[in-house]
Amino acid sequence: MPSKQNVLPIASVLIGALVWGLMWYPFRVLHDGGVSGPLATLITYLLALLCGAFMLPRVWNELRQNNKNGVGWWAVGLVLSSGWSNIGYVLAILHGEVMRVVLLFYLAPLWTILFSYWLLDERLNRYGYLVIALSLGGAVVMLWKPQLGLPLPNNLAEWIGLSAGMSFALSNVVSRRAAHLSVEAKSCSVLLGTVLLTVPLFWWQGGMSNQLLAINAQAWLLLFLLGIVLCATSFAVQYALAHLPSNRAIILFLFELVVAAASSYFLADEAMRLRDWLGAALIISASLLSGKLYSESK
Repeated sequence: MPSKQNVLPIASVLIGALVWGLMWYPFRVLHDGGVSGPLATLITYLLALLCGAFMLPRVWNELRQNNKNGVGWWAVGLVLSSGWSNIGYVLAILHGEVMRVVLLFYLAPLWTILFSYWLLDERLNRYGYLVIALSLGGAVVMLWKPQLGLPLPNNLAEWIGLSAGMSFALSNVVSRRAAHLSVEAKSCSVLLGTVLLTVPLFWWQGGMSNQLLAINAQAWLLLFLLGIVLCATSFAVQYALAHLPSNRAIILFLFELVVAAASSYFLADEAMRLRDWLGAALIISASLLSGKLYSESK
């Protein structure tokens, strides 16, 4: 049984996985109601950032103090990588099949290996090569269509989901590199990055004033509730990552796949084919093994 010190971090990870496994549904409800993905993302993450605004003075002071040691640049990297991870995930699940997008997102262990090698100079042990094989094998099983040639994502949504998973892996490596940043700084960086990267996308769409005026009271209420949930989830997950071994956190995060599979089946009537289940099994196996990537490194 987990110790009392570990109960709260474990619960925080599971809550985060539950939230992200269900997050696609309210964003689709908003999209169907006329609130575009970029606009919904911008509003919800801006509200989340405002909810955590009481942390901002401390966060800015911390970044200024650490900037002399180069940590400030890593904070910028965390802002950009986590920002695209979030906005990319939302856009992908709005326009693609939920489970395929989530599974492509969970190729993250493969990208983590590469980013850790480049940025942290971490060398693979025997498990690392197995993670690569399982991740690539799962992707090939899911995506392979002989008549189309190379096993690549089928549409733009899947490409975005894949890139969001790469960005998620990069943000995790950058977060590990910026070890001197507090949980509050990392959480605010995640929220701020999503807002900053969504603004130009929303601007590019055009018609901002008309889109804002078209939002009805029910949609505003849902956006407000999502903002609160995202703020709480961001702090909860960063707290958990600071108090749990990475291998344990990765395993617990796989609960999101279960939630996404069940919710997409019951709420969107999406069914997975046999090849999708086989690919999912390989990708999940890679995620389970990814916690042992560097257990033998010196």
